Amino acid sequence: MSLQTARGSLPIVLLKEGTTEKKGREAQKNNIQAAKIIAEIVRTSLGPLGMDKMLVDSMGDVTITNDGATILKEIDVQHPAAKILVEISKTTDSEVGDGTTSVVIFAGSLLENAESLLNQNVHPTIIVDGYRKAAKKALQYLQEISEKITPNDKHILLKVAKTAMQTKLVSKVSNELADFTVKAVLAVANKDGEKFSVDIDDIKVEKKAGGSILDSKTIQGIVLDKEIVHGGMPKTITDAKIALINTALEISKTETDAKINITNPQQLKAFLDEEHLMLKKMVDLVIGSGANVVFCQKGIDDMAQHHLAKAGVLAVRRIKESDLTKLAKATGARIVTNLDDLFEKDLGSAEIVEERKIEEDRWVFVEGCKHPKSVTILLRGGSQRVVDEVERSVHDALMVIKDVMEVPSIVAGGGAPETFVATKIRSWAKSLEGREQLAAEKFADSLEIIPLTLAENAGMDAIDTLTSLRSKQIKGEKWIGIDVVKGSLTNMQSSNIIEPLSVKNQIITAATEVACMIVRIDDVVASAKSSGPPPGAEGGMGGGMPGGMPGGMPGMGGGMPDMGGMM
Repeated sequence: MSLQTARGSLPIVLLKEGTTEKKGREAQKNNIQAAKIIAEIVRTSLGPLGMDKMLVDSMGDVTITNDGATILKEIDVQHPAAKILVEISKTTDSEVGDGTTSVVIFAGSLLENAESLLNQNVHPTIIVDGYRKAAKKALQYLQEISEKITPNDKHILLKVAKTAMQTKLVSKVSNELADFTVKAVLAVANKDGEKFSVDIDDIKVEKKAGGSILDSKTIQGIVLDKEIVHGGMPKTITDAKIALINTALEISKTETDAKINITNPQQLKAFLDEEHLMLKKMVDLVIGSGANVVFCQKGIDDMAQHHLAKAGVLAVRRIKESDLTKLAKATGARIVTNLDDLFEKDLGSAEIVEERKIEEDRWVFVEGCKHPKSVTILLRGGSQRVVDEVERSVHDALMVIKDVMEVPSIVAGGGAPETFVATKIRSWAKSLEGREQLAAEKFADSLEIIPLTLAENAGMDAIDTLTSLRSKQIKGEKWIGIDVVKGSLTNMQSSNIIEPLSVKNQIITAATEVACMIVRIDDVVASAKSSGPPPGAEGGMGGGMPGGMPGGMPGMGGGMPDMGGMM
């Protein structure tokens, strides 16, 4: 890309040939348009009556979901501004678990309203300042209307979990799923004074197609996607004493190349006998500790398997390190590296360890741990697609329970808090001087995209519903929202539609930051994708192939791959 000098005709080459540049209003318009399209894709999937999307990847694998983060992750977005919206959806998913669709819709609405201000010649910096001040006020108003709760109040946690699952495929069985997800989180929660902390990684989620969603359950222990190593071992051990070993029960090979010269059969027998004795000693150390179940992170030699089976010990090998850590938390066992250090006090306990057949696979269940700090949720469903969506729903439920336990404040759902905050911001905006007031009012309009979309997706008249909602909220009914299932305006708190305050805070903060970032971009410089050799270069496959074909077809990185001197 070159620019002409003021005097003379010599071009100054600033950017690589093929680079494109969009400046000023064109760049802003292009970015905002891309972000609006992304928001439009997920908009119809918001709320309990939102639609699902069927996503087919390049391999032909099908995903059916209405989870915003999953939809945006599965579609291969290319536009750089649109990618930023995909990122906030992913971040919201990993941070708070829920609100992944709302955050994208809200960001898209902020940008759409910013575009109308740009068209009125309002400077981007003024829009950004107005948005940021309005976002700060929105968080303050949310804090004011939120209600403090007891972090481990099971009754409230059940309502929060059910609300998160109302929008999913599993809404009809949300009562049952909410019950065991709450149990799972309460089991692994750590209390520090008055505060709770939850590590979701302590909850292992295993899924298997077959049966119905109602066959899903929480297991007070760990499920391993593994088989028992030896057919002669017992398939069930009650009152299990569990040893966790992260060293191999086999003869380790020397680090350096070593040779043993054997000249007669007696020497070979002595060598094999010694190896046998070493393995027997390892097994004796395990059995001597009192263990009747062994979980080994590495391999178990055939001879060691034989001796363990003879002693009636159940053994499983090649267990992932993460699973071994979960087993330690669940059973109370200590992970041992050196078998000489394995004693009875290092063993964990469980009521039963059993190999069971789940569909066509055999899995090992470790159940009945007394105070497990790691548990397993086993999910079932009619088909693989259903089980995958159940897993996504349960992940959202686990995350919102965690959010409420760590930040014990709640607000109602159904667009109630958004409408309340929007009304408050409109009256506060009048105190602002200059054009920032316009930006703050547009922020309030953007917030109302949530109740507006909920009404649209429920087949209600969006404008009538929103005006009626505003009217009732101004009269002081702060928890009035849209009950999309009944198709009417009701008190969302009495309808048990409750959401964590931290989810709402995340939606407002993340969407505002992204909208401000995109509005401030006034120049997009995109490098050429393929960098072919300079025109007229000789030798090799230089300036093009015979017949005028360019050197390097699209997507091939500018030419044929380096043959490493083979030609």
